[in-house]
Amino acid sequence: MSELTIIWTVSLLQVLIALGLVNVWLVRAGHATKYRGGGAQNMKEEFTAYGLPVWFMYVIGFFKIVIALVMLLTLFIPPLMYPIGFPALILLSVLMLGAISMHIKVKDPLVKALPAVSMLVMALTILYLVNFFG
Repeated sequence: MSELTIIWTVSLLQVLIALGLVNVWLVRAGHATKYRGGGAQNMKEEFTAYGLPVWFMYVIGFFKIVIALVMLLTLFIPPLMYPIGFPALILLSVLMLGAISMHIKVKDPLVKALPAVSMLVMALTILYLVNFFG
């Protein structure tokens, strides 16, 4: 894999992660989507369906918006990928594993977990590409 291909792939994935997180947590948090767990109509109902307190939603949302900002920052300042990008991607991976487990907990159909699975795959792909080819 060429260095240019790796750079473009990682950059594209960073943008997709950032836009996805902003979309879910800032644009569509109060709206129903086909991916909401447990039949919830908005983010608060979704966390309630998972048996999680509402304050936890704000903590998770804070971390995800910070991760989105880190993805954009490291896109423009690549040397920051190791000191802050990697920890952000690892945190995102852990959060996505948690999201997947919540969908399993409430017995959602697989399609509802696809955004979390996609985010996890993108985060792990960036970690792999930067660590082994970067």
